[in-house]
Amino acid sequence: GRRVGEDCEMAACRLGRSAIKAGQGFLRQASTSSANGSRTLSLGSKQLGSLGGAGLCAGLFLGGQLFADEFGIHPPNLPWSHDGFLRSMDHRAIRRGFQVYIQVCSACHSIDQLYWRQLSNVAYTEKEVKKMAVQYEYEDGPDEEGNMFMRPGKAADAMPAPYKNEKEARFKNNGALPPDFTTIAKARHGGIDYIFHLLTGYYDPPEGVELMEGTYFNAYFPGHATSMAQALYPGVMSYEEGDDTPVTVSQMAKDVTEFLAWTAEPWHDQRKRILPKFSVALGFFTLGYWMFWRRYNSMSYSKRVFRVELPKRK
Repeated sequence: GRRVGEDCEMAACRLGRSAIKAGQGFLRQASTSSANGSRTLSLGSKQLGSLGGAGLCAGLFLGGQLFADEFGIHPPNLPWSHDGFLRSMDHRAIRRGFQVYIQVCSACHSIDQLYWRQLSNVAYTEKEVKKMAVQYEYEDGPDEEGNMFMRPGKAADAMPAPYKNEKEARFKNNGALPPDFTTIAKARHGGIDYIFHLLTGYYDPPEGVELMEGTYFNAYFPGHATSMAQALYPGVMSYEEGDDTPVTVSQMAKDVTEFLAWTAEPWHDQRKRILPKFSVALGFFTLGYWMFWRRYNSMSYSKRVFRVELPKRK
């Protein structure tokens, strides 16, 4: 992180010095009187130009510092299975990632904008989705007497939240509010690359780095001190029976990241299915328009003369 900050600082200073030199050169050129008697800039304009150049230098310098401190180490790009115009999500990874979320992440983080029915024909069958939803209870009502009651979940319900409200969530997490996971893959700088490296980026703090109580060192988290403890360990969970996928930290991080990529964009595969159809339709439309334009253009801008030979009189 320190090296990234130094690089940003040096680049900002170089740009700032170039901006000041350019501004000073402009002022000297503008203040030089020509033989015809050109006007010179006033002292106030010179001061304003110098102040603007200094402000630009400071802004670039502070911008570099803020960028380095805000985003920390930029996560490298990874080759995800759904990269490309015609590549779909890894639905087996989505199924495993949902299991990682339920067994590990759902204790603190919610995905309240996702409904059980959205998992149908994506990672589970409709029967499996109903079976999972029934295992949770939801408050419903009021009944005929005006009382609220608890009922088993159904496919039309949203995913259950770990806390009743924001105050309870902050109280149980030392004042920190665990973010909702529904669209977090789109809401974080670096996207799914950042999420994967965040989950696998826990290390012992370097020598000389002191952390506040209740925080943990993470190389990719902004500021490198996060309130979220490392959640993924070898053997912390198990995949469903019949799945021989190794339960390693990188595998669990990869699967839950694929799942969060899907929750942020559930229509991902449908959108890519439409692209070839749209391309074919656009091609036919373009060809038809070109043929019509060619015929219409030739008729509009051409002159045709018809000579009719009358029969000769006898």
